[in-house]
Amino acid sequence: MNILLWILQAALALLYLSGGAYKIFSFDEIAKQMVALPRSGWTALGVIEIVGAVLLIVPAVTKWMPTLTPLAAAVLALETLGLAALYARYSLQWAASNPMVWALVMGVVASFVAYGRYALRPLV
Repeated sequence: MNILLWILQAALALLYLSGGAYKIFSFDEIAKQMVALPRSGWTALGVIEIVGAVLLIVPAVTKWMPTLTPLAAAVLALETLGLAALYARYSLQWAASNPMVWALVMGVVASFVAYGRYALRPLV
C-alpha cells in the first residue's frame, strides 16, 4: 500500500505542478475555455495547485511535518472536485476532451491519497 501511495503522490504532484503552472502562465488559453473565471481566480487556483504539489512530496520525503501531506492531498481534492463541479455546469459529456472528467479522476485519486496517508499508511 505504501508503494502505491508513493506512486500516486508522485503522479499527482507532477500533474498538479504542471496544471498549476498552466493556470498561472497561460491565462489567454484558459480564457477561451467554457469556464469564465477572472485572471485572479485562475491564478489563485494555480498557486494552490503548485503549493499542494510540493506539499505532497517534500514533507513526506524529509520527514519534516509529514502531516502536511494528507492535508495537502485533502485540499487538492476539494479544490479539484469544486473545479469539476464548475466544469459540470457547462458540460456533462463523458469524453476525454471534457476537463470535468479529468478533474473528477484527479479529485478522487487525491481523496484516496489523503485517506491513505491519514488512515491506512500514515507517515508519522
